[in-house]
Amino acid sequence: MVALSGFFIPASLGEPPAKVLDLSRWMLTLPVDTDRRGSPDEIKQPVLASFVDPDRFFVDEQRNGVVFRAHCGGKTTKGSRYPRCELREMNDDGKTRASWETQGSVIHTMTMRVAITKTPRVKKHVVCAQIHDASDDVMMVRLEGKKLFVERNETGDVMLDDAYELGTSFDLKVQAREGRIKVWYDSELKLDWEASRTGCYFKAGCYTQSNLSQNDTADDYGEVVISQLHVGHESQP
Repeated sequence: MVALSGFFIPASLGEPPAKVLDLSRWMLTLPVDTDRRGSPDEIKQPVLASFVDPDRFFVDEQRNGVVFRAHCGGKTTKGSRYPRCELREMNDDGKTRASWETQGSVIHTMTMRVAITKTPRVKKHVVCAQIHDASDDVMMVRLEGKKLFVERNETGDVMLDDAYELGTSFDLKVQAREGRIKVWYDSELKLDWEASRTGCYFKAGCYTQSNLSQNDTADDYGEVVISQLHVGHESQP
């Protein structure tokens, strides 16, 4: 049994997501308050290796994907108005937080096969992948209604699919090297952007971009299913 915010989840509820995805270098943030008010739950290794939350983080019925679900009434992290059920990249030990820079010859890559399966009823916005730096998101893969795109704050958006259908799986590759960030969507290069950042790390899962102030209810939610996920940092001569 695994402790979560004051109650226990029996392992019999289903196999842990770590049986489907390699989560050895990730931490999970859940939209659930802890004993420290205003601090959402964080599940790290080794607990994450056997962790299941039947409402937010579990293996799908086909047993080949992991469901990430964040309700609009969920708790939020510091500096954010929106709830997330999302993985945060860690170092090899699974316990300390990854931090890298986009400059230099090391190739930082995240690849994933992912489907956005549900958006909130009113504000239909969900983020499924990010590069974050020491202070803010650098880029996010975001769905708004049917428009799936890379968001870069004031730099401008880059369209991936302007007619995305919920539940459609796609292959995503995000890479940073030598001061550039590149994004491939279903093997097609969509973004090649000059961006120098430090304190970076990858994020993947469901970051629901709505809350109760947007007229969604506490029971409305965003949902993402990830069936493949890999992160690598390859040094080049």
